[in-house]
Amino acid sequence: MVTSLLVIVIVLAVAFDYINGFHDAANSIATIVSTKVLSPFQAVMWAAIFNFAAYFYFTDHKVANTVAKTVTENFITLHVILAGLIAAICWNLMTWYYGIPSSSSHTLIGGFAGAGITNALLMGAHPLDAINSGYVIKIVAFIVLAPVIGSVISVIITLIIINLSRWARPSTAEKWFRKLQLLSSAALSFTHGGNDAQKVMGIIYVAMISAKVVPAEGTMPEWIPLVCYIAISGGTLTGGWRIVKTMGSRITKVTALEGVGAESAGAVTLGITEHFGIPVSTTHTITGAIIGVGMTKRISAVRWGVTINLVWAWILTIPVSAVLAAGIYLLINALR
Repeated sequence: MVTSLLVIVIVLAVAFDYINGFHDAANSIATIVSTKVLSPFQAVMWAAIFNFAAYFYFTDHKVANTVAKTVTENFITLHVILAGLIAAICWNLMTWYYGIPSSSSHTLIGGFAGAGITNALLMGAHPLDAINSGYVIKIVAFIVLAPVIGSVISVIITLIIINLSRWARPSTAEKWFRKLQLLSSAALSFTHGGNDAQKVMGIIYVAMISAKVVPAEGTMPEWIPLVCYIAISGGTLTGGWRIVKTMGSRITKVTALEGVGAESAGAVTLGITEHFGIPVSTTHTITGAIIGVGMTKRISAVRWGVTINLVWAWILTIPVSAVLAAGIYLLINALR
């Protein structure tokens, strides 16, 4: 029974990674599509290639380790992981359907934590005993910090680019910015793959530990990162067209110059947070970066009404996913 349940959990985890790919594809391609540097098909191909290329570079798996330790080991079971994954998949599909660029990362973490807390309550333990507060506080803090950091870096990079290019002829500058956007988009997709694929790696690894297939202090089997990177890259190829419009034009109009600034800022932010093992939201990061380039023109260039609606989605993602996972876990527990 454990073996078959483990297989189901792994299949759902890989499915979530695939959904994460097409849900978050918009983060990588929205600006390069809106500036018409690449067609939508070319853009998803470009993003998918660099999503997978991250497999060969990000080998420390610090983010995976953080996600795996979100819930205390004593309260992790395959049923807890199963409930968390189902909740995360449901929320991701719903937000994708309505074109809301919510965080796949926080959906997964919220679902995992919600099911773990419910298990602790059923076992008669204090709910806070189920979560490692140090890891959770760090994750929650970066709901705010990631977009702020992305925005600040974006403003700095964009202003530097504007000053460096002020003496160039507009037509020449535009041509160079369109070429540079290929590099900045590749960098964003590369760091997106390195950050987001690791989250599912952590879930699969902790599931295998829970099923006693691998020892708790052992190394992660090499097939886990490979499968996760293939899944997220495959999902990216499917695209996330409902979210592209929101990210690419509804927050603010983006030129090729501003696309370079936003994508570069997003890539730098994701690279820094991955180095420190912090599972941040790519969605939050690139949104903050796009807001930053908008503010370099004028504050009113940012459509703050759209932005506020996005912030509400960010705030609700973890608690809604947690409550959904709690209900699913109770149902699974009742049917066992």
